[in-house]
Amino acid sequence: MGRPRGTVSDAGSVERSDRSESEAAGEDASDVAAAASGDVRAFERVYRRHVARIHTTAARMLGAEEADDATQDVFVRAWERLGQFRGDSAFGTWLFRLAINVILSRREVVATRARRHVDDADLVDTLSSRSSSPELAVDFEAAIERLPPGMRQIFVLHDIEGYKHDEIAAMLGIAQGTSKSQLHRVRMILRRYLDA
Repeated sequence: MGRPRGTVSDAGSVERSDRSESEAAGEDASDVAAAASGDVRAFERVYRRHVARIHTTAARMLGAEEADDATQDVFVRAWERLGQFRGDSAFGTWLFRLAINVILSRREVVATRARRHVDDADLVDTLSSRSSSPELAVDFEAAIERLPPGMRQIFVLHDIEGYKHDEIAAMLGIAQGTSKSQLHRVRMILRRYLDA
């Protein structure tokens, strides 16, 4: 299952990088085979090709303070599990799915999980306000980081990474309706934040 790949502009849209995606897939095939045989340099090349996307996703879903550790965990697990990669999909797809699983496993304990999905109407106003000083440019990443973790994860998975609500519900252990309603609330919050 392919996912949008590329960078996110200030407005949050994915800018595809098809040329580099097909080149990376070809380079991945040979480097992954070599790395699975123990070639550390081949794995370093794979790491360099994928680290930015994994780190960006980790930062968006967990916050900047957790992104470095989560990214490191992803690549440690990838190294340990290279032998399990069967080549049924592109290596980048396999690695990204592994990354999502690692990121989701780092979420806080069950007690915090109950607070992830917020129904408080006042939250929209609290999160929507930002300093009105003209020197500040719109910072989309900062807006995403201010969201509660559950809302942030749903937004990143759906609007940035292209997952469907049923997939998100399965990954996060929530109802599909919760995913839809939280995404709607996130979009309202971000729209108000960006229009402020």
